[in-house]
Amino acid sequence: MKSIYKYSLVALAVVGLTACNQEKEAVAATAPVELKTEAQKEAYSVGASIGTYMAGHIKEQEELGLSVDRALIVTGFSEGLNSELKLSQEEMQTILQSLDEKLNEKRQAQAAVLAEKAAAESKAFLEANKAKEGVITTDSGLQYEVITEGTGEKPVAEDTVKVHYVGTLTDGTEFDSSVARGEPATFPLNRVIPGWTEGVQLMSVGSKYKFVIPAELAYGDRDTGTIPANSTLVFEVELLDIEKAGAADAAHAH
Repeated sequence: MKSIYKYSLVALAVVGLTACNQEKEAVAATAPVELKTEAQKEAYSVGASIGTYMAGHIKEQEELGLSVDRALIVTGFSEGLNSELKLSQEEMQTILQSLDEKLNEKRQAQAAVLAEKAAAESKAFLEANKAKEGVITTDSGLQYEVITEGTGEKPVAEDTVKVHYVGTLTDGTEFDSSVARGEPATFPLNRVIPGWTEGVQLMSVGSKYKFVIPAELAYGDRDTGTIPANSTLVFEVELLDIEKAGAADAAHAH
């Protein structure tokens, strides 16, 4: 999680860029922005990058229910540039630390709510999906259906597989896709989530399956950022090729 301390660290990094009087004139200027010279572009880029960085933090803080006085942020930034601080560095550090703690508490509370919601939605989705025609549920709870049945060899867990896939949440939100990237993925089958390790071993080369993977066979109660905790995942997987375990070593030996 990003620390609020970075606010002050970024501001401090800017202090030495230009003289105080120049900064005051820049803030007060009403003329159109000139971005002709390299120096102008550099100065603008520094300010714009800080503004963009701050905008993300402000948005998160507001979404977490903590109000933000944007005018005072601008005032504090300007006065920091000109060494006209109304609070000492020690006071600001204490205040920012307290704010950081409040934000972390809010984040954790929000994550807990989302995890509970995902668990309930996943349970309902799995119950509904397993009743659909053509869906098979394994002893582990993995659900799958055959879209296309291939005739090639089946992999074992130690093999490396080449696949195309699309991964979505139960609401259809796509979080990963080799198809969208336009390049198949290749990986050892025993180094991915358990639902993949189990499911792809059911497939013959040339097959395309749809897998519904319960959270306990995916990322469990971990929040990966794009995948909330307790999420059931849906994958469409096409098995393109298999490299048998030890085949590469045997080839090198010759």
